[in-house]
Amino acid sequence: MTDETFRPDLSGQTVGFIGLGLMGKPMARALARAGASLVIASRSQGPVAELAAEGMLAATGPLAVAGQAETIVLTLTDTVAVESVTEALLPALRPGHLVVDMGTTAVEATRALAARVRAAGADWVDAPVSGGTVAAEAATLTIMAGGTEASFARALPLFQAMGRRVTHVGDSGAGQIAKTANQVIVGLTIGAVAEALALAKAAGADPARVRDAIRGGFAESRILDLHGGRMVSGDFTPGGRVTTQIKDLRQAEQLAEQCDIDLPALGLTLELFEMLADQGDGGLDHSALYRLFAR
Repeated sequence: MTDETFRPDLSGQTVGFIGLGLMGKPMARALARAGASLVIASRSQGPVAELAAEGMLAATGPLAVAGQAETIVLTLTDTVAVESVTEALLPALRPGHLVVDMGTTAVEATRALAARVRAAGADWVDAPVSGGTVAAEAATLTIMAGGTEASFARALPLFQAMGRRVTHVGDSGAGQIAKTANQVIVGLTIGAVAEALALAKAAGADPARVRDAIRGGFAESRILDLHGGRMVSGDFTPGGRVTTQIKDLRQAEQLAEQCDIDLPALGLTLELFEMLADQGDGGLDHSALYRLFAR
């Protein structure tokens, strides 16, 4: 684990950055604020144009990014996207390249991709993040990394520019295992807070006041604070979408099956989020699970 207050100077470094969605765009900006020169690409051209106007260099795609930057950060939507972009990068990878996957990618796929990248002479770090868009914008993300000691040390200054709590969990895939555990806790805790506040409302109390009353006790959590606040205000502008939570919980369920462990609460929570998406709320923030009980 690293010093949570240190901020690096990345002046003189060129970093490739692929994927400029809700998380990627503020993360790229954090690297630029630390002094790095960014070479960027994304499926959606709107964010590319926006960040190019701020001084970042727009590239035509993954190959062009790899041609101009030895360190390449990926913040992509899902495992399929990571596999596709990595496949596109492989012909350009050479000794000295480091690919850093900061999305939430399936563990088995991560280990396979790491092996393929290393076979090309380059290196790989899986470094998913937690904290949502609020932490991405404030550069206070929690970052959990998997890879060799040397590759982690090389990526560490980038992590310190984007986050506050950075942990090297273990070898390739270990970062994704930690993120999977994180997403299980997040999903189940959102469900607990949603059910509790819906119960309070159904029983005739003001959910906002109930939330205030239990803050600071044993039920206190970041989710009761931020997501509970969204539940009582009804503002479900996406920070982390319902569809993303579903994807992450499905990956957790797949990992549990691979490990031959039964996690019944995980299965139930996944079903609840899927019901919410089926009702048309898949694009909302995952705290919108409250709507399933409050309707």
